Amino acid sequence: MWFEDRTDAGQKLAPLLQKFKMEQPVVLAVPRGGVIVGGEVARELQIPLDILIVRKIGAPFNPEVAIGAVLPDGSAVLDTVLIKKANIADQYIKQVIEEQTAEIRRRQRLYKGTEEMPLLADKTVIIVDDGIATGYTMEAAILGLRKYKPQAIIVAVPVAPREIVERLQKVADEVVCLDTPEPFFAVGQFYQNFTQTSDDEVIRILQKRAEAKQGNFL
Repeated sequence: MWFEDRTDAGQKLAPLLQKFKMEQPVVLAVPRGGVIVGGEVARELQIPLDILIVRKIGAPFNPEVAIGAVLPDGSAVLDTVLIKKANIADQYIKQVIEEQTAEIRRRQRLYKGTEEMPLLADKTVIIVDDGIATGYTMEAAILGLRKYKPQAIIVAVPVAPREIVERLQKVADEVVCLDTPEPFFAVGQFYQNFTQTSDDEVIRILQKRAEAKQGNFL
């Protein structure tokens, strides 16, 4: 399946999520590109939109290799097996967690003017991104969100590798994915327009949905 852009992907993804509407869920979109997809889902379902910023902890020998992820509250989910195997120092991990926590808080203030997480207890949470490649950061996000005691965590994406979807199904309550094509090299290969989303665009979408919420989504 091909998508014209992230707006098109969100419009195609939303119908698969209509079944959750009666649960009054909240969409947590992953910036930046996921906010466009999540914005369309929130608009179609007339539900709240917020953001979920999770930052990868890269290995010192290769920043692209994830050894963990930092969550919005500053806590981290770590791949202890890989950390032990690679003999990665605790001081390195501590330093990266501090740096990434500061970056998360900076982005939260930039995008929505506050560092506060929305109330998620007993809520159905739909995590939306524009696609998943490795799935490690998403897995960390799911595990981290459990501490907020949501009723259910749903992962919703337009495209992802089949094996990643199967892995995430073990930690999420449900994974909704439009397509699991093979071969899968990168998320962008399934979009005709995959230009980088700007900070201004993220802010605009969040503000628009906030205004819609105040107006009872009319």
